[in-house]
Amino acid sequence: MIPQAATIDEVIQLLQEIIQQSITEKSTKGYFAVLYLKVTQKVKEGIQNGTFENGPRMEKLDVIFANRYIKAYYQYQTQQPTSKSWEAAFVEADNYWIIVLQHLLLGMNAHINLDLGIAAAQISPKDEIHSLQNDFNTINTILSSLVADVEKDLTEVWPILKWILEKTKSIDTFLIDFSMQKAREGAWKYALELAPLEGNKAEESITIRDAKVAQKAKLITNLGGIPVFLFKIMRLFEVGTVDQKIKDLQN
Repeated sequence: MIPQAATIDEVIQLLQEIIQQSITEKSTKGYFAVLYLKVTQKVKEGIQNGTFENGPRMEKLDVIFANRYIKAYYQYQTQQPTSKSWEAAFVEADNYWIIVLQHLLLGMNAHINLDLGIAAAQISPKDEIHSLQNDFNTINTILSSLVADVEKDLTEVWPILKWILEKTKSIDTFLIDFSMQKAREGAWKYALELAPLEGNKAEESITIRDAKVAQKAKLITNLGGIPVFLFKIMRLFEVGTVDQKIKDLQN
């Protein structure tokens, strides 16, 4: 039976379990789980602090959003069919040459480009979707605020990044924030398209969206030519085992 959360605290607990399992198995799937746990904790703080217009609705959105990732994770772990978007991310878990940053971007691609729009449309169907926009934008602000934290965490597993940051004026921050910004904008646009749909039309729309998002994953892994060469060099400079990297990202 695939576990699912009913509250944001249960989401946090399940994410912690995925992280611990990833550490035990030395699985790179733990990289995104750590980032997502930090996002969830920030959202919880925002709900408690009254940051959102509708705190209870935001917790429901967070739970629906998280459950899509949690379900996909356990489906893949137990060799059950899952979304093409998440399959495209998880299948790279054993690829030695994929760097931590790419693993994070693959997770963001599936979860934001596919799952976020679906969760938003589900929690605020039809015309209700428009009332969600301000809180949706607040989530975007929270996600953006984590970019600097991600950058700091990456320097722990990738010391050469400190040198690259000096030479490139934080190009990694631009890459992560730009990717997340584009994904969030696309997620809201898709939520507006999906919210009015019901039944088979909604399912058909999600299937089409899933296929498109899965294709986007190739842009992260198959950069071609010089970028691939540079990423391989970066991979060789990553420090520590997979479980050590997960722990560094946690701290």
